[in-house]
Amino acid sequence: MSERLEVFMFPCLSDNYGYLIHDPIQDVTASIDTPDVHAIEQALNQNNWKLNYIINTHHHYDHAGGNLKLKKETNCIVIGPMQDKDRIPGIDRTIEHAEEFEFGSFRVKGFHTPGHTTGHMVYHFEDQNIAFVGDTLFAMGCGRLFEGTPEQMLDSLDIIMSWSDETMLYCAHEYTQSNAEFAITVDGKNKDLLKRKSEVDALRKKFIPTIPTKLDIEKKTNPFLRSDDKEIRLELGMMASSRSEVFAEIRSRKDQF
Repeated sequence: MSERLEVFMFPCLSDNYGYLIHDPIQDVTASIDTPDVHAIEQALNQNNWKLNYIINTHHHYDHAGGNLKLKKETNCIVIGPMQDKDRIPGIDRTIEHAEEFEFGSFRVKGFHTPGHTTGHMVYHFEDQNIAFVGDTLFAMGCGRLFEGTPEQMLDSLDIIMSWSDETMLYCAHEYTQSNAEFAITVDGKNKDLLKRKSEVDALRKKFIPTIPTKLDIEKKTNPFLRSDDKEIRLELGMMASSRSEVFAEIRSRKDQF
């Protein structure tokens, strides 16, 4: 496909990112989650776009709290995960795991990625090498396990790991700098990580976003994707442990960091 999906990213709330996606062929627009109604409305006006869809990753208020107001104002269609249908305000259409659906002239596939919540879903535009991963994956981090298990989150991250290394990952929060500070406590000999941390520190000093991040960079620098790494296992004293045990230990340390 020669046309590109247009992505308009904007900061909102304390550390969230909002995303509008736009199909220039069919003039169709969606908001990925609804963290801040005013910011979304400003972004729509700035681009002269009309909101047709809301695509929700999960039910948390900073992701679905603006659904009803925006739906009332625009008559848009709310799309969300089947597993979260009872917790997504105003939901009109549910998406099952690995279900493909159309956004304008583009194809997108939803993947159920429990861990942060039991109903979380991520959305992959495979032919565009773009994915919206909500709170499942962050740059050099992953979502806190509010409802799911370490095993579930590891399986969810493995789904993302299976995509093309060129995939650009649009996370929902600007947590990168603090994630990097934690990552070096378990993977401090990783030269790719140390280089990335310096780059991130320089960007944040100028208030420049670190998102989106690229999957191949995450594979090299994100400790939550590296539970089979020898140096991390040595640092944790867990050479003989399973991947899920190592992941759980990293997540526990991050929770206390």
